[in-house]
Amino acid sequence: MSAESLIHPTALVDPAAELHGSVRVGPYTVVGPHVRIGADTQIGAHCVIEGRTTIGASNHIFQFTSIGASPQDKKYAGEPTRLEIGEGNTIREFVTISTGTVQDAGVTRLGDDNWIMAYVHIAHDCQLGSHLILANAVQLAGHVHLGDWVFLGGLTGVHQFVRIGAHAMTAFHTRLAQDLPPFVTAGGNPAEAQSINAEGLRRRGFGLERITIIKQMHRLLYRKGLTLDAARQQIDALRGEVAEADADIALMQEFLGSATRGIVR
Repeated sequence: MSAESLIHPTALVDPAAELHGSVRVGPYTVVGPHVRIGADTQIGAHCVIEGRTTIGASNHIFQFTSIGASPQDKKYAGEPTRLEIGEGNTIREFVTISTGTVQDAGVTRLGDDNWIMAYVHIAHDCQLGSHLILANAVQLAGHVHLGDWVFLGGLTGVHQFVRIGAHAMTAFHTRLAQDLPPFVTAGGNPAEAQSINAEGLRRRGFGLERITIIKQMHRLLYRKGLTLDAARQQIDALRGEVAEADADIALMQEFLGSATRGIVR
């Protein structure tokens, strides 16, 4: 099968775009001149992929998506900012992902193996890790950072500049205006911390002793009435109790030490 036969005759692919010969492009899709798409990626019908956008291998982008459009930021003045999407992502209907701005790193990034459901918006300069699940109609404002293995429930709204740590989770219709630490499950409007994402951790192979240390960190942050500084001191004292959990403690400490918006309490 030739490369030309994988691109529907009604699709408009700019001659300057760089598409691997195995890329499939559906009917009435538009691909701009600065777009690069890797092997075995499938693009559905009626998509617009524009801007300085790089898409890796083995992604599945469903119909009616807008990928690489200019940021929804009134300061944007046409600068050559970028969007980078990794490999193995599923991006469902009506998802919108913008390029970055020069007020930040100039690039919006999405890692690998992410499951992005319908109507999700990923704004300019967001930095998303890998193995994420963003349920229907999750809305990420500009400059949001998500660690790996984050799961955001449907209709979750995230304020600009908020960070969400690895393995964290939100319930349906959560409003996040502060940073959500790693491993923590939150819900509500505004969000309140509820527990740790124990089931998600078990599914990813975390052992009982490791999960127990994470539960202890959660209790120190949320159940002991400690100040953040005092909680961090006691979290640090957990090092060495379970060798494989030391990396989890380091992850938590790095996150708490760099929080600029305060954390969900």
